[in-house]
Amino acid sequence: MKKLHQLVIDAIKEEKLIIDKLQHPPEELFTKGQKLSDKVAQFGGSWKFIILFMVILTVWIFYNVSMGGKEKFDPYPFILMNLILSCIAALQAPIIMMSQNRQEDKDRKRAEDDYLINLKAEIEIRNLHQKINLLMEEQIDKLMKTQEMQIKLLQQLLKKDNQEQLKKIT
Repeated sequence: MKKLHQLVIDAIKEEKLIIDKLQHPPEELFTKGQKLSDKVAQFGGSWKFIILFMVILTVWIFYNVSMGGKEKFDPYPFILMNLILSCIAALQAPIIMMSQNRQEDKDRKRAEDDYLINLKAEIEIRNLHQKINLLMEEQIDKLMKTQEMQIKLLQQLLKKDNQEQLKKIT
């Protein structure tokens, strides 16, 4: 029984440790650059950004094609627009990659948590098997003792019956 109690105590301790770790993860401290890169990646990878950018490009092209003379600030073939687009892409790509790296770290941490949960489940299953085995061993011991007592009682009854049979004969 001591072994059984120790298994239960260990399982309870392990469960608390894993649950505490998963329910209260340590707070992550982000730098201003990391927060900015997350916001840029969130906005840069949204439909809002795509639609806004398409509208700006359409207005830019329409304005420069339809206006004449000095009012055109970027005539066809839109070299200034290409320069601005290249600069935006050059700046946006590494910022998005930084954000993706942090997201990858979060995913790795989530995978580690999943591993811990699976490990905990495996430990619990093993503990349950051990508990069942211990209970079965105890039950078999009790059955053996009961059987021994019954055999002794039967032997005593048989002995009494034999003695009574001998008395009847004599």
